[in-house]
Amino acid sequence: MANIKSAKKRIKVAAKKTLRNKMITSRVKTLVKKVVSAVALSDNEAAKVALAPAVAAIDKAANKGVYHRKTASRKISRLTKSVNKLA
Repeated sequence: MANIKSAKKRIKVAAKKTLRNKMITSRVKTLVKKVVSAVALSDNEAAKVALAPAVAAIDKAANKGVYHRKTASRKISRLTKSVNKLA
């Protein structure tokens, strides 16, 4: 354990940020899984419905700095591409 006050604070802040990042990534993964499973079942309507919240969550994660903007862009692009292939 750290002895310096600022180091103790850094440990607490890092723990909070780690928890927040895990929460956001977990939510994104769940929403992406819903889209992927709908695509796997070839359910066009369900995939389109599930795509919107997934894209929003990925964008939000990128804005908060959880994902790099290019990573977010790539994920969105691939999801959208897979949904559009069904049509």
